[in-house]
Amino acid sequence: MIVFGWAVFLVSRSLGQGLLWTLGEHIARFLGTRGAAATMGNSCICRDDSGAEDSVDAQQQQAENSAVPTAGTRSQPRNPVRPPRRGRGPHEPRRKKQNVDGLVLDTLAVIRTLVDNDQEPPYSMITLHEMAETDEGWLDVVQSLIRVIPLEDPLGPAVITLLLDECPLPTKEALQKLTEILNLNGEVACQDSGHPAKHRNTSAVLGCLAEKLAGPASIGLFSPGILEYLLQCLKLQSHPTVMLFALIALEKFAQTSENKLTISESSISDRLVTLESWADDPDYLKRQVGFCAQWSLDNLFLKEGRQLTYEKVDLNSIRTMLNSNDVSEYLKISPHGLEARCDASSFESVRCTFCVDAGVWYYEVTVVTSGVMQIGWATRASKFLNHEGYGIGDDEYSCAYDGCRQLIWYNARSKPHLHPCWKEGDTVGFLLDLDEKQMIFFLNGNQLPPENQVFSSTVSGFFAAASFMSYQQCEFNFGAKPFKYPPSTKFSTFNDYAFLTAEEKIILPRISDPCEIEVRLGM
Repeated sequence: MIVFGWAVFLVSRSLGQGLLWTLGEHIARFLGTRGAAATMGNSCICRDDSGAEDSVDAQQQQAENSAVPTAGTRSQPRNPVRPPRRGRGPHEPRRKKQNVDGLVLDTLAVIRTLVDNDQEPPYSMITLHEMAETDEGWLDVVQSLIRVIPLEDPLGPAVITLLLDECPLPTKEALQKLTEILNLNGEVACQDSGHPAKHRNTSAVLGCLAEKLAGPASIGLFSPGILEYLLQCLKLQSHPTVMLFALIALEKFAQTSENKLTISESSISDRLVTLESWADDPDYLKRQVGFCAQWSLDNLFLKEGRQLTYEKVDLNSIRTMLNSNDVSEYLKISPHGLEARCDASSFESVRCTFCVDAGVWYYEVTVVTSGVMQIGWATRASKFLNHEGYGIGDDEYSCAYDGCRQLIWYNARSKPHLHPCWKEGDTVGFLLDLDEKQMIFFLNGNQLPPENQVFSSTVSGFFAAASFMSYQQCEFNFGAKPFKYPPSTKFSTFNDYAFLTAEEKIILPRISDPCEIEVRLGM
């Protein structure tokens, strides 16, 4: 959920105390989601590069930021994406300009540990926000994000999204200056091909700005050079992660209809047809590219004569899938209904189509990306409030496993578990025993102790369910194929007992343009 204290920091330096809560709520709604913050990073050791005057304050901030959350269950509900903000005290001087690269890396290091409302926000994030209040500072922050976020950190793009989403909106002059500094075109996309982090980060920045600046500002940013750059990044010689984020950036620019027309006229669909063949690739990075390419071809950049995926996918063996009618608004679901992905800055959730009231049930999830997802069990009463940050495990009617932050979530409170961090290709198992009133979570066959908190609120009506942070993806197996790590206890599978009609299995593309409808119907 949105943490008002964090949002209030944006205005605490210039308004009286009586207006803080009202404006905090307004800004929280404006920023939109709990997007990608308290859901990331590893340990926290924040450095201070300012002068001697700030040394005492910096040491205090370092001590606060490096504190590890206690092992017990928290007493306060948490925001799984954004930590609370703390404004400067009435006698605290404005912080001096910092080493921007160091502050960005500090934020990346600390962000995964921020799960409690009562935790202090990282000193590095507060300082970056203050710097970004001027055009010069905002440009410094953006260039640093492009320059220093490492390729190998799976939460790097989400931190880019978080920091840009937290910074003030750029002015028209700042955007123009950024365009001049980057000077993007097709030739630039071919430079430094041996160092793909720069291009991945550039595309992530462009995608985030396109999402924030929908409308005329997005059209103004989307220059011919940027289009040429992103299309060049989609070529097969590019690193797959560069291709992935270039495609996501194009998707987000296409949220504005004029940009969408411009992109469609570039023959992008011809490139995507090649890339969609990667949707089942054993390389999990290529698989993400294939998933997004296929989704774009079905939903955004249609190719004349190409059959839509839902029209040709074989669903004969599938009797349970993710419910496209019981999902938050921005989650992408594959045409076979078993794979889901979030590329929005919100916390997207979904339930499956089958509900259970008694017995022992099991399903598995294959981890495609190793960032923050909360996966488990939820009833119909569980809330999906993506812009306010509610997902699975954030109320009394659901319980979730979080393999990135190594936590179990129930009623917006967490406790640590003993599994290692999950990684791409891992298999997470979910056993629900309604006879014994317990849930058991497995990682590659290794089980945790049972959980039973949710049964104090509800004892029936459970669905498999999941919530996704930005740029996360996984695949579900409800029993249509053999399980990798079936538990030793006797259990049932959704696929053995559920039933869907042929019409109920169809996951239709999102139709928003009358012209697209004509293309799809062959008119």
